[in-house]
Amino acid sequence: MAMAKLILLVALVAATGSSCSAWRLNIRMPTAQAVEDAAERLEENVAAPVIHALRPLLGSGPHLSNLAGVPCDSWRLAVEAYNKRDWKTVPANCEGYVGHYMLGGHYRRDSRVVVDEAVAYAESLKLAGNGKEVWVFDIDETSLSNLPYYATHGFGTKPYNATSFNEYVLEGSAPALPESQRLFYKLISLGIKPVFLTGRTEDQRAITTQNLRRQGYSGWEKLLLKPIGFKANAIAYKSGERQKLQDAGYVIVGNIGDQWSDILGAPEGARTFKLPDPLYYIG
Repeated sequence: MAMAKLILLVALVAATGSSCSAWRLNIRMPTAQAVEDAAERLEENVAAPVIHALRPLLGSGPHLSNLAGVPCDSWRLAVEAYNKRDWKTVPANCEGYVGHYMLGGHYRRDSRVVVDEAVAYAESLKLAGNGKEVWVFDIDETSLSNLPYYATHGFGTKPYNATSFNEYVLEGSAPALPESQRLFYKLISLGIKPVFLTGRTEDQRAITTQNLRRQGYSGWEKLLLKPIGFKANAIAYKSGERQKLQDAGYVIVGNIGDQWSDILGAPEGARTFKLPDPLYYIG
């Protein structure tokens, strides 16, 4: 019986890597940890895909959280709680920790918790039925993932390089975050219209639209991008755009993003949801 279960789990791990999409890759010889993770997914009836084969280790436990004396797990908590601000890069010794957090299943589980709460909230709403209720979505690290880029650029330990990142954006290949996409289509089914509000600039409208559509997004109400040369910080820009939505008669029932600057600044929306992101900070 135990051997049969092991064979089933190995088959599940191998199947997880069979797709050629950006969230999957081939796994030839599953490790013991991979088998354990497959068992967890089997219990949850979820075959969670992966983006990139980082290392054989798939967790983010104590052996990774205290490399060279750096409390990387506590550092990530401070980032997510908005206690640590204005940081430029992930601590160098936390590259492995952040990489394994993002790709080892922990990030997806944390994102799932956020989205489960967002879905429950959305289902509880009493809508006016006039088509004016909207939900604001950030794009990068919320609707689309740039992990294929950051997996080859130090998982945030290297200074931001606008040239190389914009080259990646112009490829239009960023995969969708499955949890956010689940929320997106749940909202549409409920009669709530998604609005994309991104820090990407107007000259990236065509490729951003194409990328979103390639990844299965459709039916959004608006795609709002930053004017070229806009100088204010992210909070001022995004809160200003939300104010314009309200002035146009829309009711912002929800707002979700990976950065605190996505959800701070009046009007925030009736309720906000913060997705995890220890890769970078935008103030």
